[in-house]
Amino acid sequence: MFVRHKWSMAGPRPVVLSGPSGAGKSTLLKKLMKEYDNVFGFSVSHTTRNPRPGEEDGKDYHYVTREVMQASIDNGDFIENAEFSGNLYGTSKAAVQDVQAKNLICILDIDMQGVKNIKCTDLNPIYISIQPPSMALLEKRLRDRNTESEESLCRRLNAARVEMEFSKEPGVFDVVIVNDKLEDAYGKLREALVEEINLVKKINMSS
Repeated sequence: MFVRHKWSMAGPRPVVLSGPSGAGKSTLLKKLMKEYDNVFGFSVSHTTRNPRPGEEDGKDYHYVTREVMQASIDNGDFIENAEFSGNLYGTSKAAVQDVQAKNLICILDIDMQGVKNIKCTDLNPIYISIQPPSMALLEKRLRDRNTESEESLCRRLNAARVEMEFSKEPGVFDVVIVNDKLEDAYGKLREALVEEINLVKKINMSS
């Protein structure tokens, strides 16, 4: 049972993209942003963690203190929020509205908990899940990255198992794309968004 929180929205319908780490979301998103320049925009999330080298405030994240972020959450300013490794992360309503105000399709790249939270709002996005062909292939992709410890890898794989099961629940996602061959997966992603893309192009041509 989802309790809906009402808030007004204008502009193109947003897109919620979800799926396990290593499923290829980032690669697909980069292709989409490159092909459709001036059609899509990212909502910039908030976090209480410190910036990593090379990250910019307002571009990678809005970096805030826990006190500031908690006050905003309590005030109902966030669509979704979660805590990982002692840090808060979340998507503010303002971040989505900033993108929509430019007549762009707002992309929210979020996890399973975020999807559940957004189901409780009036955001009305297109829900798309990007899934790996199998756990074995996902594990190989993550191991080939060689970027994390065995413990961290196990955590990611366990989270992926849960996400893959979640994606099979009826009515959760509008489209589930299995990223086996990149070009095929990209074709399906583009097909799922073609109506919104054409709508934005029309609006931008007439303005």
